[in-house]
Amino acid sequence: MKQNEKIKIGIIGYGNLGRGAELAVQNNLDMELVGIFTRRDPATIKTATHHVKVYPYHDIESFKGKIDVMVLCGGSASDLPKMSPEVVEHFPIVDSYDNHAKIPEHYERVNEAALKGGNTAIISTGWDPGLFSLNRLLGEIVIPKGGTHTFWGEGLSQGHSEAVRRIKGVKHAVQYTVPIESVLADARRGKGENLSAAERHKRVCYVVADEKEHKRIEKEIKTMPDYFAPYDTTVHFIDEATFFNEHQKMKHGGFVIRSGKTSPNHQQTVEFSLTLESNPEFTASVLVAYARAAHRLQKKGEIGAKTPFDVPFALMTNKTTAQLMKELL
Repeated sequence: MKQNEKIKIGIIGYGNLGRGAELAVQNNLDMELVGIFTRRDPATIKTATHHVKVYPYHDIESFKGKIDVMVLCGGSASDLPKMSPEVVEHFPIVDSYDNHAKIPEHYERVNEAALKGGNTAIISTGWDPGLFSLNRLLGEIVIPKGGTHTFWGEGLSQGHSEAVRRIKGVKHAVQYTVPIESVLADARRGKGENLSAAERHKRVCYVVADEKEHKRIEKEIKTMPDYFAPYDTTVHFIDEATFFNEHQKMKHGGFVIRSGKTSPNHQQTVEFSLTLESNPEFTASVLVAYARAAHRLQKKGEIGAKTPFDVPFALMTNKTTAQLMKELL
């Protein structure tokens, strides 16, 4: 890339993640945002910055040669399985596909389309999958004899919050996933590696509802299969003012802990943690960093699908090798 030549970014989708990506591009001086693409009416989109242009999704092909990387900000349930293969035939992409069990299938679909289009794709970026994945791998590499423990939270779960809101009589609700402190402490001592997610976490709900419905709603939450039934779940009923004053931030975070022995007498522990006030803004910042790497891989002719495991950190920074050695090595 020539000096002062900026990486041209497009964003597809403008929910919480897309808005975070818009802000993240502004924080990277070697990038510029060409536009946001949406399946909604562009006239209804109010962007975080007034000068950003919004276009219909079906116009993306007219931007070939004008955009270096598309940052895909759709959901993993229904958007990205279709969108990632579709877009990568025309542009290098990054996505945040996070259905862990189906990542290999997603990789194959995206890789086939990327090779067909001659483009680079970096899939499943973000913090889990993404940064947590890298730290799980690093822990296994350095401490081959041991166990890895992943904890999520304290953090707002969008899917579980929506499940509570669907219960009859619920006006507003959020649900937080919270690591169980005693289990977290055990993990740091190398214990409990075979525990299930339900044994490592508890769920805490804050609900606004009519008082006469509290007992029924609490029972429905605690017995809801696939969401709450296996977990230690606490339900707090609060008033509407408290809900809007205290439960609007999309905070999240978690821990990856690798613990094991390097010899019979020496226990070693490696830990990586995140504390996030805005899950979508942080996730979007990771996507935008990988967009820089996708652009560089594309220029080198390294087409096809990649995962965070395939991308050196040096490709994600705008610092030179000399700067990295001097400042960080």
